[in-house]
Amino acid sequence: MRINENTLLEGEKVVLVPYNADHVPRYHEWMKSPELQQLTASEPLTLQQEYDMQRSWREDSDKCTFIILDKQQWADPKVQEEQCMVGDVNIFLTDPSDPSLAEMEIMIAEPSYRGKGLGKEVMGMMMCYGLTKLGIEKFEAKIGLDNQVSIAMFKKLNFQELSLCKVFKEVTLGMTVDDSIQKRLLSDMAYMKERDYKKTCSNRQEGLSQ
Repeated sequence: MRINENTLLEGEKVVLVPYNADHVPRYHEWMKSPELQQLTASEPLTLQQEYDMQRSWREDSDKCTFIILDKQQWADPKVQEEQCMVGDVNIFLTDPSDPSLAEMEIMIAEPSYRGKGLGKEVMGMMMCYGLTKLGIEKFEAKIGLDNQVSIAMFKKLNFQELSLCKVFKEVTLGMTVDDSIQKRLLSDMAYMKERDYKKTCSNRQEGLSQ
């Protein structure tokens, strides 16, 4: 989506930034991992195909993605943004007849960052963004049955099991956001800040030159 091409979301542990061409080489290296291919139900792509995919994420009106950065590293202007990357998070608008329904995906690609609560914060940030900027009211997540960590995380976020597909070995979890859930979510994530991505990058560069 073009809507988030200049949006930076800052949380306590992470920073979410739009997926740019500069991020592709490291993302491509991640996706050579058989483990990540299995967890994300993805096929390996060539580097050029990965650049094409990045452009698709930027242009397509039914997809929204952010790269997840380690905030502590990112706060140091001497560290390049690509070195701060730890994963990505996505929203798909899956039903053209219902723009309030979206599927969510998250990948913590760097093993050393798993189990530290980043995923829960990222999902809270992304749900707030979906609610306030995209008009999403119903969230779903399709997760492989082997991925018990992700299943547990979504259930902690109060997602409920909607269906179980033994053929594809995946479970669909979902949440419909009513007024009370929205109030609680926005309150829990009140610390999240939305910034101008290009201006923030420029300020980081100025910090490096000082």
